[in-house]
Amino acid sequence: MALLTDHKLPVGRTAKIVFDWLKANAAPFFDAVAAGLEGLIAAFERALEFPHPLVFTALAAALTWAIRRNLATCLLVAAGFLFILNQGYWDETMQSLTLVLAAGVVCMALGVPLGIAAAHRPRLYDWMQPVLDLMQTLPTFVYLIPAIVFFGIGSVPGLIATVIFVLPAPIRLTHLGIASTPTELVEAARSFGATPRQLLWKVELPSALPQIMTGLNQTIMLSLSMVVIAALVGASGLGVPVVRALNSVNTAMGFESGFVIVVVAVILDRMLKFGGRT
Repeated sequence: MALLTDHKLPVGRTAKIVFDWLKANAAPFFDAVAAGLEGLIAAFERALEFPHPLVFTALAAALTWAIRRNLATCLLVAAGFLFILNQGYWDETMQSLTLVLAAGVVCMALGVPLGIAAAHRPRLYDWMQPVLDLMQTLPTFVYLIPAIVFFGIGSVPGLIATVIFVLPAPIRLTHLGIASTPTELVEAARSFGATPRQLLWKVELPSALPQIMTGLNQTIMLSLSMVVIAALVGASGLGVPVVRALNSVNTAMGFESGFVIVVVAVILDRMLKFGGRT
């Protein structure tokens, strides 16, 4: 027993060496990533905060109608945003939606191509699986540390942590959708001379669309679940009043902000539920 404990594997020390080397030698890369993500966050924030809250609520209801064609869902979305406005958490909600939308764009832009590549290359997916498992199971606070080291305090490290946690969902669901394309459809397309590009765009992606849209839904919901974690590293949004309530043991503020997060989650889930009418 003593032999095992006296010769500890250098897991933490190795990680520190790697992070120190990256900080010293890859600073221009991290600065470029931070600048790009800050621009994306700023663009979404301006777009969400520009309309008057009542105009935004009407636009959200109209978008829900365009997606769902269900009057009850539109009324639910409108009532949810009016409740948020009534509780005085409108600005924090827009800030959280900014982070959620930015994370959604990054995750889908990375996750869908990686899922397609993994579906076409089984060995690649075998290699990716333990990495994806690690990304989802490693405690979020652990990779917040290097995010702060590389990107400082603010919305960017919160976005990076969110992307790391959420990215496996669109990768796995896109892989599932592409890999589940009926063999008969693939063989029929090939027999008519379809190229690999045509096979992807005209057969595999349309067949996998429900799974990809489910991946988008999960990406949005998982990103929203990270708002409190992001607040711990300086990101603004609904996580900030939650953290303040925790620090001051303010039951009223904690319940209000927590309930608003639930309302936002319900709104987004109902708006983005693919293929349903309820």
